[in-house]
Amino acid sequence: MELTLSTPALLFSAITLLMLAYTNRFLAMANLIRGLHKEYKEDSMGEEVIIGQIKNLKKRLTMIKNMQTYGVISFFLCVICMFLLYQDFDIAANWVFMASMLSLLVSLGISLAEIQISNNALNIELSDIEDLLDIKTRTKFGQNYKKNNDG
Repeated sequence: MELTLSTPALLFSAITLLMLAYTNRFLAMANLIRGLHKEYKEDSMGEEVIIGQIKNLKKRLTMIKNMQTYGVISFFLCVICMFLLYQDFDIAANWVFMASMLSLLVSLGISLAEIQISNNALNIELSDIEDLLDIKTRTKFGQNYKKNNDG
């Protein structure tokens, strides 16, 4: 396969958009951590739940840092690849491009794992709310049932 300057250049926009998505996930996580920290300081009632959530967020934060690191490495290697192609070092450029793609693949793999952890955490939160809704629904229908049978 012949590698031209346009091949690694195609990755520039993809990697840039990916880094933007990773940064948005990081910012959302930072806001969530700040909110949980504030809630923990104000109310120690659900201390165990909040501590568990913070541990989960810390793990996800590390994963996002690694996603960003591998994404930046991929971007950096693309730039080096283009420089090597420009200097007619085709064999070295091919190897660097493969390393760039591998780094991008690692970044995407970590992203997939982080998304799974995020979904599991949200499902735990939703299960608490679903249990509360089930109790309220049963109570509401139970009261309606008694009123209808009494009168």
